[in-house]
Amino acid sequence: MTPLIDGLQYANWSEKIFRQMRDGGVDAVHVTITYHETFRETVLNIEKWNRWFERFPELIFQGRTADDVARARETGRTAIFFGSQNPSCMEDDIGLVEVLHTLGLRFMQLTYNNQSLLASGCYEDDDTGLTRMGRAVVAEMNRVGMVVDMSHSGERSTLEAIEHSSRPIAITHANPHNWHPALRNKSDTVLKALSESGGMLGFSVYPHHLKGGSNCTLQDFCDMIARTADLMGIDRIGIGTDLCQDQPDSIVEWMRVGRWTKSIDYGEGSADAPGFPPMPGWFGDNRDFGQIADGLRAAGLSAQDVSAVMGGNWLRFFKDGFGPE
Repeated sequence: MTPLIDGLQYANWSEKIFRQMRDGGVDAVHVTITYHETFRETVLNIEKWNRWFERFPELIFQGRTADDVARARETGRTAIFFGSQNPSCMEDDIGLVEVLHTLGLRFMQLTYNNQSLLASGCYEDDDTGLTRMGRAVVAEMNRVGMVVDMSHSGERSTLEAIEHSSRPIAITHANPHNWHPALRNKSDTVLKALSESGGMLGFSVYPHHLKGGSNCTLQDFCDMIARTADLMGIDRIGIGTDLCQDQPDSIVEWMRVGRWTKSIDYGEGSADAPGFPPMPGWFGDNRDFGQIADGLRAAGLSAQDVSAVMGGNWLRFFKDGFGPE
């Protein structure tokens, strides 16, 4: 059977959520373990995960290779693959890319919403593309087998990452800009370049990325996926929910503000609603992936194509992306 894989989650982890993963049949998840944390702080977050792996070995384990997805299915568990939504964890030291990969980091965004040492974020007025260090870090990520993730990056930076990377990159959690014009969503130019290079797009159910926000319907979401399959090809798309389950609103402030400003940056939200928006009614937690699969079938996708989008494509990408070059 084809696995069920989510391209990104950032939940407030607990035994409840781990059990919901099992109830939903989720075989593997790319989990954000760090945003603006330094290297040492990221190691502390890995220590937290090590304790969860120790406490709940019947539910979860750390994934390092694509073969771990099969092991998860065989043992009835969920493989957890580590990722970072910002390069803060490597600080200004390219040598830490390999160290982080050894610790299990398999994805790293070159930017969050702002300019980083590596590239420009989608909220910057002037996207200057990959920096000199950015090009060097992409090459190092390619070498060790860490996936370049451009989910929060600006257009020029994303296109340059696709061009410069010797291995396919990922946009793990975003939607087409022509469907909903959030700054985080991606243009057809980016999506075509991503597809042509062998990269992957994970569709997000985070309300700020959805047309109609929390009121977006399942049919509209799945029809959008079907149209994007026509643009990119069915083999280049998957699900990357960006599920932020059970997180307090203070976490939104950490995500958007980090340490770069002393004022509140509402980013994708608004001054009237700075916290997490309600999830759409058809997806509240890991038990709801079946509704997305049903919606894709209703949108006209074949059973084979639904399986590809729900996990088969991510598995192939993991096989190609996680090993050394």
